[in-house]
Amino acid sequence: MKICLLSYRGNPYCGGQGIYLMYIARELVKLGHEVHAIVGPPYPFEMEGVTLHRISNHNYFNVKENYIKPHKPFATFQPLNFYEFIAAKFGIFPEIETFSFRAFLKLKEILKTERFDIIHDNQCLGYGYLLIKNFGIPIISTLHHPLSIDRTTWFEYPSDFWLKMMRVLYYPLIMQRFVTNRMDRIITVSHDSAKEIQKAFGTPLEKQSVVYNGLDAGIFHPVPGVKKRKNSIIFVGNVEDRKKGVSYLLRALTLTKNRVHLTVVDGGAPNRKFVPHWIDKFGINDRITFTGKITTERLVELYSEHEIAVSPSIYEGFGFPAAEAMACELPVIASDGGALPEVVGEHLKTAYVVPTRDPEALAAGIDYLVDNPDRRIAMGKAGRKRVLETFTWENAAKEMVDVYEEVIRAYR
Repeated sequence: MKICLLSYRGNPYCGGQGIYLMYIARELVKLGHEVHAIVGPPYPFEMEGVTLHRISNHNYFNVKENYIKPHKPFATFQPLNFYEFIAAKFGIFPEIETFSFRAFLKLKEILKTERFDIIHDNQCLGYGYLLIKNFGIPIISTLHHPLSIDRTTWFEYPSDFWLKMMRVLYYPLIMQRFVTNRMDRIITVSHDSAKEIQKAFGTPLEKQSVVYNGLDAGIFHPVPGVKKRKNSIIFVGNVEDRKKGVSYLLRALTLTKNRVHLTVVDGGAPNRKFVPHWIDKFGINDRITFTGKITTERLVELYSEHEIAVSPSIYEGFGFPAAEAMACELPVIASDGGALPEVVGEHLKTAYVVPTRDPEALAAGIDYLVDNPDRRIAMGKAGRKRVLETFTWENAAKEMVDVYEEVIRAYR
């Protein structure tokens, strides 16, 4: 097949979108398909066998000054750029909508010389895709989870009226609901996500296909000879994302009978406000280390150095950090938020599963695993076995191709 992938952020170091693009594109090429990718910045690295088509984005939402570039003084006043600029100043996040229109224009240009069997978007779902449908090519989208979950979780915490209004404007829920239900198929990454998409957007389950994410177990693996830090736990994720349940983990540190030390790998999250407040409140500054941004190689070493990984999320559409830790034979304490039970598996066999928003249960899980080193080892090995059997990018790509073929047949 000839496949066109769309991703409004293409670099694997910018988050899950770029990782998803990189691995799915690579595996589709291995299976013998011709792959093109239309990508926005930050752009991906060159990928063998993949033809990249880069499109612009001026990132006005995050740029606070120097909007006009000396070498392109009139660029801001071009229609899409100007809309992006004005929308961003009103607190709207315009990146995905403007990407969809730019992707339409780029596809229109590419289709003068190329012809695709299918177009596959990665969680953009902008209005421009309704124009893409006029090309007569089936278009599908991967939706990891509906953004309504992010907004609902954010509103659980106190904020003033203006901040609440900014968050209402920030999340493009109306657009994504409208476009989602006009795609030829929605791929999602867990059965829980499929149910949440149905609930949030009204998309029937029969119009959705579940394809689990993969994990590169050749990168994430136990590092031999690394000495474990006694009574150590690790959390990986954006600490300012309210869905991650960090406040419950911090509270749990005050409840454990064992004095444990927490390492936080948050990619150097800017403007930490939420978490420092809780750390000061609980008086646990001396029991937490923030790594800042680190390499993947260092992350793998950290997994191997620690005794326990904790994923206390209120909601996850999949849960990469939990799967990464399992691949490194690190026992995981995971909440039952969203798809995490689908990922980590059976309680006390492949992981220790606790209810969401329950610091007492988290503390009990930490103490249990600290006090039972043999159980930690057995759970770690069972976790890696589960990842190797269930979550590979090769499997994900093969299942994706099955979905492509089904959608193409139905389209004809």
